[in-house]
Amino acid sequence: MCQKSFVVLSCLLAVACAAPAPPAPAKRAAGGGGADADATVVAQDQIINEGGSYAYNFETSNGIKARQASDNGVNANGEFSFLAPDGTQYSIVYVADENGFQPQGAHLPVEPPAPDHVIKQLEDIRANPPNTPEFSLAALDATLARLRATQG
Repeated sequence: MCQKSFVVLSCLLAVACAAPAPPAPAKRAAGGGGADADATVVAQDQIINEGGSYAYNFETSNGIKARQASDNGVNANGEFSFLAPDGTQYSIVYVADENGFQPQGAHLPVEPPAPDHVIKQLEDIRANPPNTPEFSLAALDATLARLRATQG
């Protein structure tokens, strides 16, 4: 019986030695992560209400700022800003709703003016909308309003 125990123990020891070692904890290299690696949160507030409305804002020691609010937990508006490595300050103000994420910022590209013939075609569709369940008059109106706004 002693010899069988020795064989079983030897097999268990062999399996344990053959198992891969657990990964070593990740270490941050000295100086790694750039100038922002040691940034800390200097201000943070959040409000979450039962009805789904919420608001939050935070600021970090390296100049990142963010704020967002929602009255219903679905649509939101907010803004964020940060300092780029070249020293440029970037700021975005946005709305996120049934029309998608709509950012605005001085550095963002703008949509070119819509050609008159495109708006004319959409107005013709608006005057005689198709009778299909997939067609959304509200979406067409939103597109027309957006394209008209590009014309100045």
